[in-house]
Amino acid sequence: MNKGEYKVPDGKLVVAEVEETDGVLSRVQISGDFFLEPDEALGDIDAALRGLPVDTRMSTIVERVEEATADAALIGFSPRAVAIAVRRALGRSTSWSEHTFEIVHPGSLHPHQHLALDQVLVEELGAGRRGPTLRIWEWASSAAILGSFQSVRNEVDLEAAARRDVTVVRRISGGGAMFVEPGNSITYSLYVPATLVDGLSFEQSYAFLDDWVLGALKELGVNASYIPLNDIASPEGKIGGAAQKRLAGGAVLHHVTMSYDIDAQAMLDVLRIGREKLSDKGTVSAVKRVDPMRSQTQMDRVDIIESFKASFRARYQCVDGDIRPEEYQRAEELVATKFATARWLHRVP
Repeated sequence: MNKGEYKVPDGKLVVAEVEETDGVLSRVQISGDFFLEPDEALGDIDAALRGLPVDTRMSTIVERVEEATADAALIGFSPRAVAIAVRRALGRSTSWSEHTFEIVHPGSLHPHQHLALDQVLVEELGAGRRGPTLRIWEWASSAAILGSFQSVRNEVDLEAAARRDVTVVRRISGGGAMFVEPGNSITYSLYVPATLVDGLSFEQSYAFLDDWVLGALKELGVNASYIPLNDIASPEGKIGGAAQKRLAGGAVLHHVTMSYDIDAQAMLDVLRIGREKLSDKGTVSAVKRVDPMRSQTQMDRVDIIESFKASFRARYQCVDGDIRPEEYQRAEELVATKFATARWLHRVP
C-alpha cells in the first residue's frame, strides 16, 4: 500500500494508506490522531473512497468524504485534509519532506532585477530545470512595488518617488503596494511545485507556505500569526505581507516582504494610500519609523535573516546554492523587454 500524510495547520495528522488495482482505489484506510464521532464514520470514509479512479479530482474526493460524514463530528481535521492525504498517497500531491530546497542569497540587486528573477526562477522550476528554492532578497535601492493589477496613479506619487530616488516597479503577483529601503526590509521568495499546495485554497496556501516563518519569528520571541488573506502580524501590529502567482506549468511563486525599520514619512510621501494603511494598523502618521522587526527582536537585520535561514534548514531538507549565469542573463533580458518598460509599469495607468 502507498501512504500519504497531511498535518492540518494547528490541527491533527491524517494518514491515508491506499492500494490501487486496474486504475481504481481497491483499498483505502484512513487513520490519524484526530477525533471522530461516531467511530463507525471512519469505516464510512474508507468505503466512500473505494472504487474511485486514481485520477479523481480533489473536489470529488472532498465531496465523497463530506457525504460519508454528513452526520459525524470531525475534530482536528476535515474532508479536505483526508483528500490531501489520499492525493499524496497516490503521488498527486507532495509534502515538504519530499523536496530538497535550494537556499540562494545573492548580493544586492536593483528592483527591476529582483522582479525579473522572480519570473525567471518560477519558470525554471516549472520547466524542471530548477528545484524548489528559497531566495533571500537584498535591495540595492529603495522601491515602491505595485501589485500586478494596481493603478499607478492611484497608488504612487511619481514626483515624490523621483525626488526621493525611489524606483517604482510592478511585480507579476497581485496584492497591494509595498515600500522597501535597502537594509530596512526583509524579503524572500519561495518557488515551489503546485503539488505542494495541491488541495489547498489560495487562502490556505498562503498560511501553509509561511508557516515556517511564523515558527522562525516565535523562536526570536515574536508572537506572530497569520491574518487572512496574506498578512503576517503580531499583537503590536502588521509585520509583513505576502503575494502569490501560480503558473500554468505547475509552479508557484510565493513572496513576502517584512518591515525591519522603514522610514514612514518617505512611505507616506510615495504611496498615496500609505496614510490610510498606517491608520488602519493603529500607527499615527507622525511616527518616523515603521520598525516591527527591529523593535520586537532587538536584533540586527542580518542576524534575523540568518536565524530565518537556520530555522528553514532545521525544518526541511536544504542545500546552499546560487542564481545561475543563464538565469541572470534571462532576467536581464526581461528587465529590458518587460519590467523596466513604461508599458509594463503603466499596464494599469
